[in-house]
Amino acid sequence: MELRNITLRNFRNYEQLYLEFSPGVNLIVGQNAQGKTNLLEAVSYLGSGRSFRAQKQGEMIGFGADFADIEGEIFSQERLQKLRWVLFSGQRPRQIWRNGAKKKTTAEINGVMSTVLFCPEDLMVLKSGASARRRLGDSALCQLRPNYDAALTEYNRILEHKSRILKDHFENPTVLEILPEYNARLCQVGALLISYRARFYQSLGTEAAKFHMAFSGGAEEFSLQYQTVSTVRDPFAPVDALTEALQEHLQSHYRAELESGQCLTGPHKDDFEVSLSGINLKAYGSQGQTRTAAISLKLAQRELHRREFGEEPVLLLDDVLSELDPVRQDFVLNQIKTGQVFITCCEPGRFTKLGKTIEIEKGRVL
Repeated sequence: MELRNITLRNFRNYEQLYLEFSPGVNLIVGQNAQGKTNLLEAVSYLGSGRSFRAQKQGEMIGFGADFADIEGEIFSQERLQKLRWVLFSGQRPRQIWRNGAKKKTTAEINGVMSTVLFCPEDLMVLKSGASARRRLGDSALCQLRPNYDAALTEYNRILEHKSRILKDHFENPTVLEILPEYNARLCQVGALLISYRARFYQSLGTEAAKFHMAFSGGAEEFSLQYQTVSTVRDPFAPVDALTEALQEHLQSHYRAELESGQCLTGPHKDDFEVSLSGINLKAYGSQGQTRTAAISLKLAQRELHRREFGEEPVLLLDDVLSELDPVRQDFVLNQIKTGQVFITCCEPGRFTKLGKTIEIEKGRVL
């Protein structure tokens, strides 16, 4: 996969921008708050329709503008293709275009351009809270499996409605009449999420173990364990069995949810745990071990994308190299000799031999 060029209009601090890229390494340099990460966000959004920073669509629209436009030409699937997103302020839904034809869902652009993002926060994701690890997994799975993306969107929608019911029932008890319907649907969709996640984390852990083995010189054995609700004894079980297990867990927490006014059970609380030679990394791992394991996870994610689509995904490194010591820098750089890579950096003279340099200042290319 190769992003040939990108055009931005009113995206973040880019009022108007057209850029052509190298098929290899593209080094984006500039001081802080000039728009380097904004450019990576646009590249990531172009392929996935998801932002790794914004919670709402309007956050990506330039100040005072009514819309933002992201358009790019990508060579993938053995042909040149065009993707375009138009984001609107207010409640108007965004528009998706592929090769000039308007599309309804992100599933219709799946595989045109996959991206793998690596940022400084990811280096310590294994020491962070569970929500950061869920975002890492969800981001990868949404690109790999369009049906997972749809299921996750549906699950979050149902969860939001259920949360509102639990909060409102103190003042309006009649809303509890529709709670069983939402609980049933939540378990059905939640079972799908667990099924997808179990298989994804199994593959991710297997690939990450290979990278970590090479990284550590065979000194440490990497393993990943997926964690979901306690009544799910086998996350690889059929979806019907997973649904029943979720219903059992939900029923045991029914009274607690009513009393607290919160959703206490479900795959929205899932997590995964990494161990090195049997030692829990979150509890006992050093900073160096944590960073090495995080790098292995990201490289594994890239490998899963390559295997799924038959092409190398576009790799986005957002100021991550400056956070690594020379040994880890070298390991990462040795892994990016193939495929297209975007690297942001604050130091203009650093890494310049890697490929094409693009200098950004206040949303403009110098």
